[in-house]
Amino acid sequence: MTDVDVERLLRSALVPVEPPVSLTDRLERTLTESVDAAAEELAEWELHAMRDPRNWARPLGAALVLGAAGGTLVLVRARQQHKKRQASGLRALERSAHEVSEDIRKRLGR
Repeated sequence: MTDVDVERLLRSALVPVEPPVSLTDRLERTLTESVDAAAEELAEWELHAMRDPRNWARPLGAALVLGAAGGTLVLVRARQQHKKRQASGLRALERSAHEVSEDIRKRLGR
């Protein structure tokens, strides 16, 4: 096998594969539900309860979920916008970050 054959095999093996639309939709729906649940948990959180460190677990967990799911949701939506050619690169990322942050603000009542 020559170098050209190996290179051609590698190119054909490493072609990007787009996930099915249904998988992307399910991922976005799951992330949105996670963001909603975490935002709801934080919205119900009472400041005076934070004096006791035993009460820190739930709000901290909700904040971590909100950050991780929210960040991933921004990336998923930016990718979708980029694929639809509504925006490219940083513009898609900026637009989706704005949408997700507005959504979170509404849920937190701010």
